[in-house]
Parts: sequence; C-alpha cells; structure tokens
Amino acid sequence: MRHALNNRVDLKPRRRALRSTLTSPEARLWSCLQRSQLGSKFRRQHSLGPFILDFYCPSKRIAIE
Repeated sequence: MRHALNNRVDLKPRRRALRSTLTSPEARLWSCLQRSQLGSKFRRQHSLGPFILDFYCPSKRIAIE
C-alpha cells in the first residue's frame, strides 16, 4: 500500500485549524492569491509529506511558507 504524499488524511484536522487562524500577513497574501492575480490557482494549508505549506500552486509547483 502506497502512502499519499499530498494532503495526508492524518493532517486534515491541523490543516483546517491553520486555515481558520490565518495571521494578518497570511490573510493579506491569501486575498491576492485567491483572486488569481498571479494567473495560477493556489491552495491554502496544503500538506506535502510531513509538512503543511501555507500556500501551494500545483500547476507551477510553487510553495510559499
């Protein structure tokens, strides 16, 4: 059985908690990223392996922490 590298189920509660408690700078950055002002779709609190990235763009493979 292969373990998923992205969005691990065991980290889901932690990702949800982080999404609900954004810092002020994270909230400002997210307001720009969610409107696709950069031309790509970003995800918030995306897990990659044991890490939870603040923002992730899968099409460009860009992570912002």
